[in-house]
Amino acid sequence: MNELIAPPLPFDMKPRAREAVRDLKLQQFVGSATHLKDIHRGGIFDRDFGHDYDALRTVARDTKQHALDHLDELLEQFIANARASGATVHAATTGAEACEIALRIARAHGALSCVKSKSMVTEEIGLLPAFEAAGIKTLETDLGEFILQIDGDAPSHIVTPMIHKDRVATAQSFVRELGARYTEDPTELTMIAREHMRGLYRAADIGVSGANFLLADEGAAVICTNEGNFDLSVGGPPVHIVFVGIEKLIRGARDLAPFLKLLARSGTAQPLTVYTSFVRGPRRAGEHGGPKELHFVLVDAGRVGVLASEKRDLLRCIRCGACLNACPVYRKVGGHSYGSMYAGPIGAVLTPELERAQAGGGAGLANYADLPRASSLCGACYEVCPVKIDIPKFLLHDRARLRERGLSPKSEGAMLRLWRWLAERPMLFRLAIGAARLHARLLGQKDGSRAWLRAAPGPGAGWTQSRDLGMPTGERFRDWFATHAAKRDTKRGAR
Repeated sequence: MNELIAPPLPFDMKPRAREAVRDLKLQQFVGSATHLKDIHRGGIFDRDFGHDYDALRTVARDTKQHALDHLDELLEQFIANARASGATVHAATTGAEACEIALRIARAHGALSCVKSKSMVTEEIGLLPAFEAAGIKTLETDLGEFILQIDGDAPSHIVTPMIHKDRVATAQSFVRELGARYTEDPTELTMIAREHMRGLYRAADIGVSGANFLLADEGAAVICTNEGNFDLSVGGPPVHIVFVGIEKLIRGARDLAPFLKLLARSGTAQPLTVYTSFVRGPRRAGEHGGPKELHFVLVDAGRVGVLASEKRDLLRCIRCGACLNACPVYRKVGGHSYGSMYAGPIGAVLTPELERAQAGGGAGLANYADLPRASSLCGACYEVCPVKIDIPKFLLHDRARLRERGLSPKSEGAMLRLWRWLAERPMLFRLAIGAARLHARLLGQKDGSRAWLRAAPGPGAGWTQSRDLGMPTGERFRDWFATHAAKRDTKRGAR
């Protein structure tokens, strides 16, 4: 993995999260962008599908699950059809093996330069550092990834990798690294990047990309982009390598439609990505574009282990990023706090599981013990997931495993036991709530604050360091519930 993202293990999320919470610019960029995307996502689904939205999600879930249940058959079918079209297919058990396959291909062609389209799996396996160490100069051609590359930074979102930066930071980077004139106009900044990249597509020895889907019945890859950089990466260099996780397989084009309807709408609130490209085999006789050689590198890197586990549903993920946009924790701490290529709710459960599967034991969760607790368990991630992955269920599962192994904070268990003890004794519970309400009123009258618990000592210190506990309302929940229940019963009686 990129060393900017993956720290030495075991990983401690708390220092990064605290730093992110104090970063007001990060709060502004990430919080506002994800909130806006989430609102627009809901709006476009209501407009285009209405009540049929949940049915569409169910179709996508069942289609993807069927593909996972028959993955061995689909792999054989894809390999046979891809080879029949002239492509070369490689299988990589580990990330290191996948990088070595790519390096062998590069050495066979004396490659010194590479243009790379956006790909999560190549970030996961650390392909770019491997190429750079071998003397292969690699250019990220996705605009966001390109800006991060020249800044020595790392992606912080699955779909919008530079969500933590703005146009000012981009302008400064282009002046510093490209010698461009200073401008904050997005169109002009895009033109500067285009001018820098355009000639490199034609000069590159190798093109590299990921894929959103693999079609078993055609031996083809489907790539969804908004910038067209993939089409230039595959159309210019004489050799193209597609890196893709084996979980991206589906039966064929007949199963593709629901995913295309869901992918862009879920991630960026678009009806469809600007480009939906199909790659099947190398350049044929009489064709003037496309690579002379096409290679597919099918990456396992723990996926078979996940498939065999109780968390196999995680492999349905289509990397739309909707769960990140909806997550209140991600909005506050950003992607780098998660210490992995896969941030947000899906990363919190997928990262430990992939590592566990690769290590062949339970080390994954122990190394990322903070991630299952990086959630409010509000359920928003499940509500927006286009393939209905029950992420909250897996977060709770991991929290239980951490408690079983004695890896949960002792204070957490003590606070939960205290809460349970009070909740089982209604009289004491009401007394405790009354005392808290009285304390809140006295404190509020004293300093005019609307929050009554700040920077609490002891077990509550971590929670209150970045949150205020709001002032209780004047009405108790029990009274509110009784009043509304009575009104409901009255209405029912009138009918």
